[in-house]
Amino acid sequence: MRGPHDLGGLPAGSVDLSEHEHGFWEKRIDGIRLLLADKQRRLISVDEMRRGIEALGKEAYDKLNYYERWTASVTGVMLEKGVITADELGRKIAEIEERDKARFEDD
Repeated sequence: MRGPHDLGGLPAGSVDLSEHEHGFWEKRIDGIRLLLADKQRRLISVDEMRRGIEALGKEAYDKLNYYERWTASVTGVMLEKGVITADELGRKIAEIEERDKARFEDD
């Protein structure tokens, strides 16, 4: 059975080849991925990254953009390997949400 990523031979519409500016967070996830995969750390490989992206369900795969898929994959692999825990991740997300909430309430 084909995964949502496997479009080989199927009509998928045109490909947008226009250049666009990458957002800060997109550049950041690219940098994080490069650091995690460097020769010193070797915490994630291209194959693990691809496996994580291909494992996304159809709904998530279709909903997420390119770098959001990268983020989901890197996060999943780091959780699998015990580099981070679900509790640590949850605490950090809550911290960021609180910080952003306070920042936007001040505006």
